Amino acid sequence: MKISTSLPIWSVAAPLAGWLFLGGATFNFGGAYTILLVIGLLGSVLAAVYHAEVVAHRVGEPYGTLVLALAVTLIEVALIVSLMLAGGKETTGLARDTVFAAIMIILNGIVGICLLVGASHHKEQSFGLLGVSASLATLAAIAVLTLVLPNYTSSAVGPFYTPSQLGFIAIISLILYGTFVLVQTVRHRDYFLPEEAINNEDVHADPPSVKVAAISGVLLLICLGAVVLLAKSLAPTLETAVASVGAPKTLVGIIIAAVVLLPEGLAAVRAARANRLQTSLNLALGSALASIGLTIPAVAIVSLATGWTLTLGLDIKSTVLLLLSFIVATFSLGTGRTTVMQGTVHLVIFAVYLFTTIVP
Repeated sequence: MKISTSLPIWSVAAPLAGWLFLGGATFNFGGAYTILLVIGLLGSVLAAVYHAEVVAHRVGEPYGTLVLALAVTLIEVALIVSLMLAGGKETTGLARDTVFAAIMIILNGIVGICLLVGASHHKEQSFGLLGVSASLATLAAIAVLTLVLPNYTSSAVGPFYTPSQLGFIAIISLILYGTFVLVQTVRHRDYFLPEEAINNEDVHADPPSVKVAAISGVLLLICLGAVVLLAKSLAPTLETAVASVGAPKTLVGIIIAAVVLLPEGLAAVRAARANRLQTSLNLALGSALASIGLTIPAVAIVSLATGWTLTLGLDIKSTVLLLLSFIVATFSLGTGRTTVMQGTVHLVIFAVYLFTTIVP
């Protein structure tokens, strides 16, 4: 996308309209008003992608991809924590379900689409193997320690950690994610730069001014806030629709997670289509890392403060799909080059995940 020196009117109007429609939802205008909520949601998503690209173009890689990942994740964490505090003990498994859905959507859905779209337009694409390997290693470690290991500890019966174990794992998650950010932005930044930018970081058009980038940064947060709250507002309608077709209630969580991740997903697909697969993978894997690396410590604090037992361990079916996803990602992203084959495999696993959620 070509970034102009000024912001288009639609990119400012879309999130404002989203918040306006969100405010109108409190008046219970009826089922037809849902259409406006959906329009506001889609407009906010598209505006978020635009403003994320403006900010990313100003700060450069890999900082730009980190901005969007952290912005979405912080709002997602705030939403989960608020729902947990409002819902009480009945929502102790909400963080696990949301994080697992985010990992599966990103690792198989978004990555699969990016690989397939990129290869369809460019036949074969390449990326920096060292950066992707670091991302996958960190993501696999945090995911297994937080979502799988609780099922096999003996201090507490069931998919739970004791308070001391939970506090320890929360600290470990923060250490792993913090170290990854340090490596990505300081110590080994070149691992995450696109090939054409390693020696020449000014290969694109002139970046926007500081003022334009700052305004876009504020509008990005406004857009993401609208996306999350509109998704939450549409949740009851989704629950009714899901129940009407006889699907499990967990499908609602997957749909909401997909909507929240839509800005990152669209930005990643656009980068892959433009033959910038490194940027695409930075966005996707960085988002997954931020999601689990920040969400688990946050909900652990809530759990320890309230005395609730946090449900973290996945069931056997979900554990198998999670481990399969990491094994396949290790192979498909282990050569530094991808074709339509890798994209197809990831999308097939994502389809199996969705199907077995609906038909368990």
